Amino acid sequence: MISLKPLGAAMLDAHTCQFRVWGPLAESVDLILHTPETKAHAMQLVSDGYYELTLPGVPEGTQYTYRINGQREVPDPASRYQPGSVHGPSQVVSPHFDWTPVNWNNIPLRDYIFYELHVGTFTPQGTFDAIIPHLEYLRDLGITAIEIMPVGQFPGTRNWGYDGVLPYAVQNSYGGPWGLKRLIDACHRIGLAVALDVVYNHLGPEGNYLALWGPYFTDRYYSPWGQSLNFDGEYADGVRRYFIQNAIMWLDEFHIDALRIDATHALVDFSAVPFLEDLVASVHDWADQSGRRVYLIAEDDRRNVKVIRSQEAGGMGLDAQWLDDLHHCIHVHLTGQNAGYYEDYAENTLGLLEKCLRDGFVYSGQVSPFRKRRVGTSSRGIPGHRFVVCTQNHDQVGNRLMGERLAALTDFDGAKLAAGLVILSPYLPLLFMGEEYAKTAPFLFFTQFSDEDLIEAVRRGRAEEFAYFGATEANMPDPDAISTFEQSRLNFALRSGGRHRQMLIFYRALIHLRQSIPALRNLDKDDMDVTRHEAVIVMRRRAEESRALVVFNLDLAHPVEMNAPVTAGVWTLRLASSDAIDAPVTISPEIKAALRLPPRTFVVYVESEQEPR
Repeated sequence: MISLKPLGAAMLDAHTCQFRVWGPLAESVDLILHTPETKAHAMQLVSDGYYELTLPGVPEGTQYTYRINGQREVPDPASRYQPGSVHGPSQVVSPHFDWTPVNWNNIPLRDYIFYELHVGTFTPQGTFDAIIPHLEYLRDLGITAIEIMPVGQFPGTRNWGYDGVLPYAVQNSYGGPWGLKRLIDACHRIGLAVALDVVYNHLGPEGNYLALWGPYFTDRYYSPWGQSLNFDGEYADGVRRYFIQNAIMWLDEFHIDALRIDATHALVDFSAVPFLEDLVASVHDWADQSGRRVYLIAEDDRRNVKVIRSQEAGGMGLDAQWLDDLHHCIHVHLTGQNAGYYEDYAENTLGLLEKCLRDGFVYSGQVSPFRKRRVGTSSRGIPGHRFVVCTQNHDQVGNRLMGERLAALTDFDGAKLAAGLVILSPYLPLLFMGEEYAKTAPFLFFTQFSDEDLIEAVRRGRAEEFAYFGATEANMPDPDAISTFEQSRLNFALRSGGRHRQMLIFYRALIHLRQSIPALRNLDKDDMDVTRHEAVIVMRRRAEESRALVVFNLDLAHPVEMNAPVTAGVWTLRLASSDAIDAPVTISPEIKAALRLPPRTFVVYVESEQEPR
């Protein structure tokens, strides 16, 4: 684990500040204080490329920049706040915050039900504070953790957050560090955990000054976003330290409960101890010393159980990872779309879905038609709480040509069926904002850069990246247009009527069922059986004396009639996904009652004698 001293501007008392920056390529660094009388102060090179300076008379709110080699003036790479833009001065921020005294130390990972949201489009105001009045709604829905898309400072006010260039600075248009802390404090007061999406595989193009300071980037490897970060070359320890300290900042100063690490498969690193393992060890060591329970969750498309295997057993040691296979199976089945990476799920879709519900990874060493090579490892023995699943998220919606949500691609019963497969699975469910009330308006990709050449490059790049889905510059929404951003906002007024209200009621009932029935709450895959006959999947779940039975008719056009698949006990119907379902309230081996399920529907039964009282 790398030793961590604070980077950036650290308040030692109310009027004394210590500045520290890593600049191994700089021959000199001056601190420029933007006060009524602008002053320059030479910083001292202490060791290993670190420049430091401690100054009295620097209160919170003081704006400053660094001047490199007497020429280029830039923000602090570890700035905590940018009051203007990614190009302007940084601001000294005190870490102090009056946190509400609550008995909060995170919830067990197995109890997480995520709600992914984008701060800028979740409310009309697009701020952290504007989210707070909606927290009780989310808690009553059954959500236990909100997951916030990246908030590191990015150019302009419209961005998904993955073009951030100052990872330590909380986006000013969202409300800065104070707004984020108020939101987290409000979440913890009512029992909600907070996960934050962080990006350690690339930085955005505008306002990215890191290369002036040191070899943060390498030409040895390239990612879809350009140069890779230098985690295994010369001076790599300083690069690692920069991002590891950033992760610990979110946990320590902001009380974040979990970090979702973006695209860990893009962290190219041939070190004996790769950066990702270094990060995990550092964070877990910090958590142990702090008495905190925190989680690290990977977005990783390699389908490699090593990501979540313990470091003692030769793994990377992350607590969980996203399992995209469930989304892909459901999406291909309901929509018939099989372009791009969906090609891997076009054949035997329901068989792959059965395997995903039972085992986890669909590809566990077979040849992927899309990648044209063998992919994946078996996750059969991995507990369900190590995987996060969804039918919608920012990638799977926003990276579509027109940003269509699932509710716009299938009918009402299809959307309910998808929800049932995710929420009743033995994994951690993730909902994408608006999904719970069947929002049909799109969530699109949007940006706001200042350079016209960059704006055009983004348009062209998006069209090329998603060409296999039919994208061209002419037929896809303009990422830079404000209308693209505005179309992506939620409209909570829809929740009060029609199909939207019905879907919201359905989601509440479904999540409540998962949380209240021990068999559905148990995420041990050894306590579950999944079988399939043609388009019918039967899932049996158990936990000690609790038993649950879920029958899905995944046929898109035809109803199914079948004998109740039970051999003992008396079972009570707890949920039917459609009013058109003809299912007896009680089933048992002695009661010869048939289940009649219309297309795209499911039922949930619980063994009556074993229900909790």
